[in-house]
Amino acid sequence: MLTCNKAGSRMVVDAASSNGPFQPVALLHIRDVPPADQEKLFIQKLRQCCVLFDFVSDPLSDLKWKEVKRAALSEMVEYITHNRNVITEPIYPEVVHMFAVNMFRTLPPSSNPTGAEFDPEEDEPTLEAAWPHLQLVYEFFLRLLESPDFQPNIAKKYIDQKFVLQLLELFDSEDPRERDFLKTTLHRIYGKFLGLRAYIRKQINNIFYRFIYETEHHNGIAELLEILGSIINGFALPLKEEHKIFLLKVLLPLHKVKSLSVYHPQVVMALLKYWPKTHSPKEVMFLNELEEILDVIEPSEFVKIMEPLFRQLAKCVSSPHFQVAERALYYWNNEYIMSLISDNAAKILPIMFPSLYRNSKTHWNKTIHGLIYNALKLFMEMNQKLFDDCTQQFKAEKLKEKLKMKEREEAWVKIENLAKANPQYAVYSQASTISIPVAMETDGPLFEDVQMLRKTVNEEARQSVGRKAVSSVQLRKV
Repeated sequence: MLTCNKAGSRMVVDAASSNGPFQPVALLHIRDVPPADQEKLFIQKLRQCCVLFDFVSDPLSDLKWKEVKRAALSEMVEYITHNRNVITEPIYPEVVHMFAVNMFRTLPPSSNPTGAEFDPEEDEPTLEAAWPHLQLVYEFFLRLLESPDFQPNIAKKYIDQKFVLQLLELFDSEDPRERDFLKTTLHRIYGKFLGLRAYIRKQINNIFYRFIYETEHHNGIAELLEILGSIINGFALPLKEEHKIFLLKVLLPLHKVKSLSVYHPQVVMALLKYWPKTHSPKEVMFLNELEEILDVIEPSEFVKIMEPLFRQLAKCVSSPHFQVAERALYYWNNEYIMSLISDNAAKILPIMFPSLYRNSKTHWNKTIHGLIYNALKLFMEMNQKLFDDCTQQFKAEKLKEKLKMKEREEAWVKIENLAKANPQYAVYSQASTISIPVAMETDGPLFEDVQMLRKTVNEEARQSVGRKAVSSVQLRKV
């Protein structure tokens, strides 16, 4: 067990004895002491939590005192969450010191030092053994930053550039749980401390420079990109020169790194978030870039983005601009994308089927009809039962729409009858009559349509077998 040393302050630990190392003291609960003594006890608990324990070489050592620290951290999280005016000025240096002692450490060696051969499906990250304590320290610090009582003007004396630099170094942790907390923590600091914003951007740029041009290995690139997504969204127009340089020297070169697949989901989600609504040529460009990304994405990463991705593709297929619909449907000509779709057809087909079937009937462009027919045929060949289930589900949805329309018609009839029963009706009877909505013809899949598609698929299969048989006979003759 290690203790933190702080000049001029009394640690809440027992004095050293001949029997063993320093040991924490089980202090009273803050709620059990008078309000006048709560600040003092709060500071004692913060100092108590500066005691570090060994979770690696001897995980079973000091179990009692590990639990004392865990309980103290949990209590302080609850204390600052549910009480107001408890974050007083003397608390700030104690909190920052406690956070620094627990968090700013040398990270363990990477389990995959080359980086280029990193495989998210195969490589297991090195998880932080002391996570039961570290998680609570992160939670406590986040609650402090998010508290209505938090005063950045006081905290800026302690949360400075050195603190931020050490925090950014932790993004290379292999533990995804820690990187997730770091992402939220840095985002809160960026929002609270205006004076640190330029420094944070500069240091993130430096991490990217080292990653792109030197090491090609860093575990926190995806999380840093998510933070930058929020930061860039707040840039004022026109863009400053530093932001243009960042695009050219950092964001675009990120595409050349071998481990690109690790942070591709963040790129895809950003494309979907800013998808053009009214500019069709730009939409086609987005579809082009998206296909290039999907060509190299790992199957495990594809699963994370497939549902929002295909919801957007379903909208593109329904686009009245035929070039947008055509470009989206060309995805079904890409063998690798088709293999990803085939592996996840149970999720993707229910999303795509309504748009594909509806536009096979209603789209104005005949070329689109042919491409949609091809996509439906491929889905049917992938999984006949799933295709039939989607057909039945689509028919059921259309039937619900018909019933709802019928209910509306009946409601209008009731309203009209009530109006006719009104004595004033005769005065206005010569006016235009209330029009009753007419049920529109629905475009649900007819049984004949599905049978025709199935028949075509079967005929093509038989013709393929026949051609193979003829070829084999000719070979025997030769």
